[in-house]
Amino acid sequence: MQMEISKNTVVTLKYTVHDADGNMVDDGENPLIYLHGGYDGIFPALEEALHGKKVGDRFQVKLQPEDAFGDYDEELVLVEEVAQFPENIEVGMSFERVTDDGEEDMIYRITDIAEGKVVVDGNHPLAGIALVFDGSVAEVRVASQEEITHGHVHGAGGHHH
Repeated sequence: MQMEISKNTVVTLKYTVHDADGNMVDDGENPLIYLHGGYDGIFPALEEALHGKKVGDRFQVKLQPEDAFGDYDEELVLVEEVAQFPENIEVGMSFERVTDDGEEDMIYRITDIAEGKVVVDGNHPLAGIALVFDGSVAEVRVASQEEITHGHVHGAGGHHH
C-alpha cells in the first residue's frame, strides 16, 4: 500500500510556480522537500491541499497573496539618503535592516537610486502576487524521530547542522 502524506511524513515534490498571468516564478529545478504536519516548511494552504495525497498524485494549488507572501504594503517602501549606504550599492541588492536596539528587522531590497536618494522596499518580491503551484508528489516517507524533534528534514535536500 502506498503511503499517504500525513503528519510527520517527509514529502518530496516536483513542482513549478507561476503567477496568475502564467509567468514562471520558480522553475522547480530542485525538488521541494519538507516535513509535513504544521512545521511551517511550506505555505499552510499548500500543505493542506497536499494532505492525503500519494506518490504520483498531481496537484495544482492557487494561493492568494494572503496565503503566500502577503499583500503589498506601501508603508514598507522607504526613501533614504544615499549617504547612509556603502558606495558600491546598486538596484536589486538586499540588506537586513537592524533596529535601534540591535534586533534584526527585515530584509529590504534597493529598487531605485536617483538624485542622492535610495528607494528601499521591505516587501517580499512576490508580495501581492497570487501564485499557482503545479506539480506531483515524488516521494513520501516516514520522518525520523530526529527530524520530528528538530521540525525539519535532514539529509539530502534538507537541513544540515
